[in-house]
Amino acid sequence: MASLKEMRNRIGSVKATQKITKALQMVAAAKLRRSQDAAQNARPYAERMAAVIANLASGVSGEGAPKLLVGTGSDKRHLIVVATSDRGLAGGFNSSIVRAARERINRLRNEGKDVQILTVGRKARDQLRRMGNAAGAFEAGANPSLAVAEEVSLKVRELFETGQVDVVTLFFSRFKSVISQTPVGVQLIPAEVRAGSTPVDLKGASYEYEPDEETILETLLPRNITTQILSAMLENQAGFYASQMTAMDNATRNAGDMIASLTLQYNRSRQAQITKELIEIISGAEAL
Repeated sequence: MASLKEMRNRIGSVKATQKITKALQMVAAAKLRRSQDAAQNARPYAERMAAVIANLASGVSGEGAPKLLVGTGSDKRHLIVVATSDRGLAGGFNSSIVRAARERINRLRNEGKDVQILTVGRKARDQLRRMGNAAGAFEAGANPSLAVAEEVSLKVRELFETGQVDVVTLFFSRFKSVISQTPVGVQLIPAEVRAGSTPVDLKGASYEYEPDEETILETLLPRNITTQILSAMLENQAGFYASQMTAMDNATRNAGDMIASLTLQYNRSRQAQITKELIEIISGAEAL
C-alpha cells in the first residue's frame, strides 16, 4: 500500500490535471461559437457554387468539357486528401476521420487501384505515415485560412494535371452539433454536385453565357476545389472544439471522481495509522 505522502502527492497531481482540463474546456467553449458560425456561414457559398457548376455542366459535353469536370476517363489512380486538426485532446475526433479514410484506402488498394495520400493536419500525417505513398503533407494551422486551402488546391491540381491521379476524394468531419460530427468523403475531381444541390431556377427564361460555359468552368472549377477544401477545414475546426470541449468536460468529471476516491482512501489509511499508533501507546503504557 502506498504511503500517506505518496497518496497526498497523487491527489495533488490529479488536482493539477483537473485544473488543466477545466481550463482547456473553457477555452474550447469560448472558441466553439466563433468556429461554428464560420463553418455555417461558409456553407451557403459552397452550396451555391455547386448549384452554378451544375447549371453550367448541363450545357457542356464532349471533348470541350474541362478535365476537372469530366475527369480523365479512368479511375485507376486515386488521391485521398485527409483533413484533420493539428492538435489532439479531442476524444476520437481525428481518429474517426482517419479511420474513414483508411477504410477507403484499403478498399481501393484491394481492388488493385493506385492510391496516394495527401494530409492536411499533423494528426492525419502522423496516423497515416505507415500507409506509405504520401503525396504531401500540410499543417492546418491554428485558424483555417484561404492561403492554406489554396496551397492544398494547387498541389491537388498539379497532381491531376500531370497525370499522376485520376480521382480525388477529400475526407473531413462535417459539423452537425456540439455532440455530433460525422466523417464524410467528398469527391473533388471529377467535380461532383453535392446531394441536395439544386440548379438555379431561371423561371423559364432563356439565356446565353458570355464567355461560353467551358471558359467559365475553366475558371470556376479550380476555385471550387479551393472552396471545398476551405469549407472542410472550417467544418473541422468547429468539430474539433466541440469534441475537445466534450472530452475535457468528461476528463474534468473523471478527475473529480478520482480525487474523491483517493481522498477517501487517504483518510481511511490515515485513520488506520492513527489507530495503530494509539494502540501501540496504550499497550506500552499497560506494559509499564
